Amino acid sequence: MIRVVLADDHALVRAGIRSLLGAMADVEVVGEAASGEEALEIAEREHPDVVLMDIAMKGITGLEAAARMREEQPAVRVVILSMHSGEEYVLQALRAGAVGYLLKDAATGELELALRTVIRGESWLSPAVSRQVVEGYVQRVGGDAGLDVLTARQREVLRLVASGRSTKEIAFVLNLSVKTVETHRAQIMDRLGIRDVAGLVRYALRTGLLPPEG
Repeated sequence: MIRVVLADDHALVRAGIRSLLGAMADVEVVGEAASGEEALEIAEREHPDVVLMDIAMKGITGLEAAARMREEQPAVRVVILSMHSGEEYVLQALRAGAVGYLLKDAATGELELALRTVIRGESWLSPAVSRQVVEGYVQRVGGDAGLDVLTARQREVLRLVASGRSTKEIAFVLNLSVKTVETHRAQIMDRLGIRDVAGLVRYALRTGLLPPEG
């Protein structure tokens, strides 16, 4: 069971997210907070697996609460909820200790995928956010984005895609659903700015993810 705390100062937003979470298997909302302080109090009491945290709240911000939570309860995974996709917002959230950044206008299916991804110990960035971060990264370092812009799972999927495996084969090998593999593949393309499989193969070869003979 994934135990979740919702932190957002808008009751209607919390109600909507709670409704979505309620329809997911093995997910339980164990508390709701309208401020950063309240989120910290509930997390200390309930020891949730994940806190879905709005950035802008009354009192201390979601970023401040995330930073304190990282120090006080490092096992809790904080996923930031935001309307902002700009690179600076995302980097601030990651520096504060968040392991995920989810846009409030994301597709409903993305919420569940984000939850299950961070529970596995991986990070999650909404696709639109990923593009912003990768573009900024490329501008700073020049050339192609490196493998560090992908999660460990995405690198696995990329390696298998580049080696010629079908989506169904990848799903079987990694014990994932076909839909999850398709989502990972779409995110990989978004993060790398690559639009076709041939481009993914070239990237995998160039970065050493796929051996030349592979």
